[in-house]
Amino acid sequence: MIVYGYTVIKQQGEKMRSIDENRFFREATLRICSSLDIEKSLSSCFQFIREYTPAGYLSLIKYHYETGTVETVADTHIESFPDVPEKIILPPEAQQKVQDEWIDLRVRRIDNISDHVVLSVLGKVFTDDDRSTIIIDDLSALVIDLMLEGKEVGVITVVNDGLRKFTSEDVRLLTLLNEPFSIALTNGLRYRELLNLKNLLSDDNQFLKEELWQLACSNVVGADSGLKGVMDLAKQVAPLNSPVLLLGETGTGKEVVAGAIHSLSSRKNGPFIKVNCGAIPETMMDSELFGHEKGAFTGAVNQKRGRFERSHKGTIFLDEIGELHPEVQVRLLRVLQEKEIERVGGTETIKVDIRVIAATHCDLESLMAEGKFREDLYFRLKIFPIVIPPLRNRTEDIPSLVHHFLQKKSKEMQLSDIPSLSATASRLLTAYSWPGNVRELENAIERELILNRGAPLEFNNIEPTKKAIDVPPDRQLNSDTFNLNQIMKKHIENALEAAGGKVEGKGGAAELLSINPRTLRHRMRKIGVSFGRKSAQQ
Repeated sequence: MIVYGYTVIKQQGEKMRSIDENRFFREATLRICSSLDIEKSLSSCFQFIREYTPAGYLSLIKYHYETGTVETVADTHIESFPDVPEKIILPPEAQQKVQDEWIDLRVRRIDNISDHVVLSVLGKVFTDDDRSTIIIDDLSALVIDLMLEGKEVGVITVVNDGLRKFTSEDVRLLTLLNEPFSIALTNGLRYRELLNLKNLLSDDNQFLKEELWQLACSNVVGADSGLKGVMDLAKQVAPLNSPVLLLGETGTGKEVVAGAIHSLSSRKNGPFIKVNCGAIPETMMDSELFGHEKGAFTGAVNQKRGRFERSHKGTIFLDEIGELHPEVQVRLLRVLQEKEIERVGGTETIKVDIRVIAATHCDLESLMAEGKFREDLYFRLKIFPIVIPPLRNRTEDIPSLVHHFLQKKSKEMQLSDIPSLSATASRLLTAYSWPGNVRELENAIERELILNRGAPLEFNNIEPTKKAIDVPPDRQLNSDTFNLNQIMKKHIENALEAAGGKVEGKGGAAELLSINPRTLRHRMRKIGVSFGRKSAQQ
């Protein structure tokens, strides 16, 4: 090589090549700074540098002196080189070499990396890969400390392509790029930190939303009356990590009960992730539940954490579990048994600490008989089943629910006053069978508020179940007809009569009414229904 001012005349075999250092520096710098995505900009710069040097591998590295860890922030290479792990811990002798010798030597040329205590670690990674076609003895390297404002910000490592060793002229050219690479590495690290903070902020935001949701659901309407038996079971299972299976008709409030179990558990400060298994397309189910790696399929432009991974240290609520495709059921069973997942397109096993609450309105045993639901998954989920009774079987909750929804919907609609009910409205609401359960009641109240602004709510569009309002003639004009306790008393007396006076056990009144025997006895004492010895004496 002959140096004339800023121009380098470089001989390659029989070919003479003139290199304008100013142009080289300008073009390389433009490529280094072409994108905030440091991998993309480094690849572009690497292709340009290869026109002037025998570079086969290029990486920007952050060395952690306290742990002896080499962290590859970004790298690029030709096809014959394999991928390098993101982090490599140097052996003790290599760490000592860095501490004692490298700290005072900012530019290092290694003619054979296999003989070097530090670079041999990288060489071992190259040659241990089955796809690698390179020979370690042919590899030389340049290691240049990246300095910015007198401080070391990282290291650039360049390994040759195995065809020609690096020369002092190559060192001179690459050293020109010290400052641009230093700025690129610093900006890349800051950009990565910003993205991490953004993800954390997004997760925290989701967490706070869940916290607010938990507060809103902390007082479950009917917890002391129609849902008392359900809430008693929820309180028993909440402190544990056992799966819970919520069974009940659509609209009975399974999601609210699941939220209550989460808020009563030791996981209440963790995330509560809700998944409607029937609303996610089959083709997207794996990606939504388990996440995917970048490039796992067409459109996977970024790595994505799935719902299970986001539920770590918290609870995942799988609604409509009966809608899961059989193949997904297999993977869900593994999550329940092994507490681990793999992202779509990934090979790394990820441990997850989650609690699963599943819910369905389907008859899972019938689905098993049809081969649509796995038997082993069913029994794994049915460790602690909770049946949520329909609204028609807990009519005592209707007044409280009506009051709750009137307040909620009036606030949402920005009404200055909460409307009252007409004289017949309570009777109509109690007499109706509510096939859509609590959800139908909520919708009915919202509809009535829209139709009757400022007037007492009539609910004339509700058609009561004929059987529910056909009372005996001698009670039609009795004021007790409109007394909820009297209606409840008569209903319980009818159930006792049908059960032959038996309160609990198979065929007892409690079973007929779908209510806990203790709850039934408490209610009977409260409204004056005789049972036991008192009943026998009458």
